[in-house]
Amino acid sequence: MKNIRITVVFLLVSIISYTLYGQSSRQEQKEKTYYNIKEALKNPLDAYRLDLSNQNVEGINSNILKFKNLEYLSLRNDHLVKIPHEITELKNLKVLDLGGNDFQFLDIDFINLKNIEILYLDQDKNFSLDTEIEILSKLPKLKELHLENDGLDHIPPTIKKLEHLERLYLDNNLLKEVPAEFKGLKRLNYLDLQNNPIPANQHLLNPGGALKIKF
Repeated sequence: MKNIRITVVFLLVSIISYTLYGQSSRQEQKEKTYYNIKEALKNPLDAYRLDLSNQNVEGINSNILKFKNLEYLSLRNDHLVKIPHEITELKNLKVLDLGGNDFQFLDIDFINLKNIEILYLDQDKNFSLDTEIEILSKLPKLKELHLENDGLDHIPPTIKKLEHLERLYLDNNLLKEVPAEFKGLKRLNYLDLQNNPIPANQHLLNPGGALKIKF
C-alpha cells in the first residue's frame, strides 16, 4: 500500500511538473520576437511576434500566411506604398505596426482584422485619415490608435465612429484646436496631443506630460 501511495504521489508530481513546464515553455515562445523571416519560417506555427521593420519585405506576400498564430507584426519603415493584402488574413493579429511608410489608403479587406487591438499609423505622411476612418471603424476590438507625426491639421468629424477607442495618440501634428468630436468617443480615457499648436486654455496638462482633455 505504501508503495502504491508513493507511486501515485510521484505520478501527480510528474504531471504537475510537466504541465507547468509546458505552460512556461509556451509563454516563452509567445514572448519571443523573430527579426528574420527565414528564421521564423523554420517553425511558422511557433511564431507569435514578427518584427520586419527597416527591412526589404518584398518576399513577405507569399510567406506571411504561414504564420497562423501571429499576434504581433511590425512593418515599420519599410517604404510600403501599399499594404500587403495577405496580412489582412492573419486572423489572430492583435498588434500591427505600419508606421513610417508611404501608403495612402488601407486595403478594403483590412476590416478582416477583427482581433486588432493596437494599430500604429504614425509617421505615415501620405495616409488619408479622412477617407480611411470608415475602415478603421470596422475593427471591433481597436482600443489604441497611433497617429503621431502624420502632418494632420484637422480631425474628421467621423472620428466619433471609432467607438471602441480607449487611447489615441496625436502628438506632433498641426492641430490648432481640440475637436469637439472627441466628446463622442465615450470609451476614450487617454488622449495625447503634445506638440500641437493648441491654445493653452483648451487643455489641462496632467503630471504625465500628455494633454488630458476635459470637456
